[in-house]
Amino acid sequence: MKILLVHNRYQQAGGEDNVVAAEAKLLAEHGQEVELWSVDNKDLPAGLKGKINTAITTTYSAASLAIAQDYLRTFKPAVVHVHNFFPQISPSIYDACMTQGVPVVQTLHNYRLICPGAMLMRDGKICEQCIAGSPYQAVRYGCYRGSKLGSLVVAHMVATHRKQGTWSTKVNRFIALTDFAKSKFIQAGFPLEKIAVKPNFLHDPYAGINRLARTNPAFGLFVGRISEEKGIKTLLSAWSGLAGHSVLKVAGSGPLEDLLQDETNIKALGRQNASDISQLMQQAAFLVLPSEWYEGFPLVLVEALAHGLPILASRLGSMADIIEDGKTGLFFTPGDANDLAEKAQWLLEHPEQVEELGENARRVFLEKYSSEQNYAELMAIYEAVQ
Repeated sequence: MKILLVHNRYQQAGGEDNVVAAEAKLLAEHGQEVELWSVDNKDLPAGLKGKINTAITTTYSAASLAIAQDYLRTFKPAVVHVHNFFPQISPSIYDACMTQGVPVVQTLHNYRLICPGAMLMRDGKICEQCIAGSPYQAVRYGCYRGSKLGSLVVAHMVATHRKQGTWSTKVNRFIALTDFAKSKFIQAGFPLEKIAVKPNFLHDPYAGINRLARTNPAFGLFVGRISEEKGIKTLLSAWSGLAGHSVLKVAGSGPLEDLLQDETNIKALGRQNASDISQLMQQAAFLVLPSEWYEGFPLVLVEALAHGLPILASRLGSMADIIEDGKTGLFFTPGDANDLAEKAQWLLEHPEQVEELGENARRVFLEKYSSEQNYAELMAIYEAVQ
């Protein structure tokens, strides 16, 4: 099958880029013919004129339409899989596909199509006003990068295509990463029958090798962006209340990383590469994910499951679709530092139970999130739209 993948990279590389690369590699390894049309926001035109042009073309880009049509004529794909069109490619990609009679699959990596801020979050709290209400509410609050003008541009894109029925008539199948995410898009008016659920996946880090038993793991691990929506303040408050010398290792960077410097039992490691993260996951007692927004499907969760690492996470949004409380990890109340500290202390003091949770996590990974399972699910989606 010929498959055209379409992706607009953000200026700061993130999980979406990794998912696109992993799926492209997976498809190619199974003999599919894959072409990637990728643009990068690092190449956005600078200056006032460039910003104005980007703002105008975010809702619909004639230039991208022409490029898309050229890809379709020359490559002749059986299906086009759009991962992200914002802001350079724009929804014009859908019209190019309709003209050529090529079915479209769209992965919903975040909530951009129903929320200008993409996170269903405002002022550090969950916000669902734009799901059923006007997306122009985002302008009042500057939901897109704190900019009212930028929020107006994105809100116009969301509102225009909602009114035109783009999401219901021009996309053959959406891929939501969890059942929870699917429910939010259905609330926003997306057609139930067009949304499939397929999680992210990971190539098995232990493929062909034996997984070593953990030797006296004595620290918790956080991997991700050091920012407010990730629950960093709650995490720091919780860890300051833990007994003894319980260590938390933090891998990542972000706007709140300076808060880590004054904590004696927290080791700030900075940004780590994939190999370093894998080694940390083989040594840690558990991964802590204290997010206070509706996470999509962070790859760090799949990594933890693949490494047989239990997860201590906030009971929020998609987490309940991924983590099984008492089986592959534990939940705590979002934003509740005392509850987080209590659960972390229990995990650090019960290594045998933690080992059992880890074995369950590894088993769930092999059943649900392996590359082979994901390939079968992805191809079934492609074949269903033919």
